[in-house]
Formats: sequence, C-alpha cells, structure tokens
Amino acid sequence: MIILYFILFLAILWIFFNLYPEESKTVSVFGKEIKKVSLFEPLFLPFRPINDLILKGFNLKDKIQNKLDFVKWDLKAVDFLIMKELFAIIFPLVFFILGIKKIWILILTSIWSFFLLDFILNSKVNNRKRAIIRFLPETIELLGLCVGAGLDFMSAVTWVIDKVSLNPMIEELSVVLKEIKVGKSRVEALRDLGRRLDIPDVKSFTRTLIQADRMGTPVEEAFKILSEDIRMRRFYNAEKQARLAPIKMLFPLIFFILPVIFIIVAGPILVNFIVKGFPISM
Repeated sequence: MIILYFILFLAILWIFFNLYPEESKTVSVFGKEIKKVSLFEPLFLPFRPINDLILKGFNLKDKIQNKLDFVKWDLKAVDFLIMKELFAIIFPLVFFILGIKKIWILILTSIWSFFLLDFILNSKVNNRKRAIIRFLPETIELLGLCVGAGLDFMSAVTWVIDKVSLNPMIEELSVVLKEIKVGKSRVEALRDLGRRLDIPDVKSFTRTLIQADRMGTPVEEAFKILSEDIRMRRFYNAEKQARLAPIKMLFPLIFFILPVIFIIVAGPILVNFIVKGFPISM
C-alpha cells in the first residue's frame, strides 16, 4: 500500500510539472526560432473549440491572454482554461483513489484545483509589476543621463538595454525597441507599452515621452522630475505599508501565537488539575 501511495505521489508531481506552463523558451538555429512543443498538445486539440466559445462568451480571452503574455508564458488562453479543467478533474480523482470519498471534500478540492492556476498566474503578474516599479526610477535616470550626454531617445534606449543587467523593465523596453525597428511609430509603441503593463508610473513615463515627442521639447528635465516623483510615491507607499504592519500582525498574534503561549503556560497546570484534582504545589 505504501508503494502504491508513493507511485500516486510521483504521478501527481509528473502531471503537475507537465501541465504547469513554462516560460517561453526559443532556440535560434540558422535564424529560425524553435519553440518547445507541449507534451499535452494532442490532448488539448479536441477541447479547444468549446473552450474558445466559453472564453469569448464571458469576454475573458483577451484578459487571460494579456496576463499570459505579460508573464512571458508560451501558452494560449484556451489551453490555460483546458489545464484548469484538467486540474479540477485530476485532483479529486486522486483523492478518491486514496480513499477520500466524501462528496463535499471532493467538490471543494475540485473548486480549489480549478482556480489554482489563476492564483499562480496572478501572483506572477503582481510580482512582475512590483519588479517593474522597483527598476523604473533607475531606468528613467539612466535614460535621462544618456539623453543629457547627447544621445537621442532611441540610442539611449539601445545603450541602456545593452549595458544594464536584464530585468523586467529592460525586457519591456526591448519589446518597444523591436516594435519600432519593425516599423511601428514611437508614439504607438509607447502607448502599447503603457496599455500592456497597466501600471500608473509606467503610464506617466510613456505620457511624458509622447508629449515630448509631439512638442519637440527636451526630455532630460522631465525624466528627472518623473524619477523623483516615482521615488517619492514609492517612499510614501512604504510608509503606508509600515503603518499597516501592526494591524496585520494582530491576526497571527491572536489566533496562533497567544494560543500556543497559553497551552505552554497553562497546559501543565490544567492537566495536573484534571488528573490529581488540585494544581501544582508551589
């Protein structure tokens, strides 16, 4: 029986890591890109039409696809929904095989499994947005220094991308540079950047560049002001989080720490009183 449980545990791990969407990986061979083909690609094909209709019916296809593209997952929205459905079937089935046959437990497991990938995806999106906000002021300052040194905007972006270590903000600037090189206007590429990231600080950055491009004004001073504003907002946000920290600590203090202290301190006294009928003598 132990061997059977061990085999089931390995099977669950294998299913999870094969269904879990990996980040896009391409290999350039003689100028061509080779994308990794999912092991479950043939399994997804019969279920794509109906799931595609479901996504379009609830207007979720573009929203989910934007999130997947934002975190660089090489996955379509319809395949993401199919994976959620497979999770909602596989995990309750495993519980049933292990002997857990209560209906309410299986239903809760199915619901939790269905939304598991949503939790992972949203966590990835939030982490990437926080990383972009963290690196944005330094990136703006570098662009401002390059522009002040005599480079135009495109040359400044190219220099920053080449010289700065890779981070999420640099990756997004690389996308903007590639779009401009293939023929998209700088204004449209910057608008797409703000729309794609949907971060207020990034939108302020793109609006500043678009306005400078239309008016023909220098952007060095605007970069300095914008960088200082972003740093100040980040500082005030850190102060806000620090003020909320004591309130957030009340929940674990009341429900986890204090009961443990009570058990450690009063537990022996209560046990001795129940067994012997009188408290421990001092």
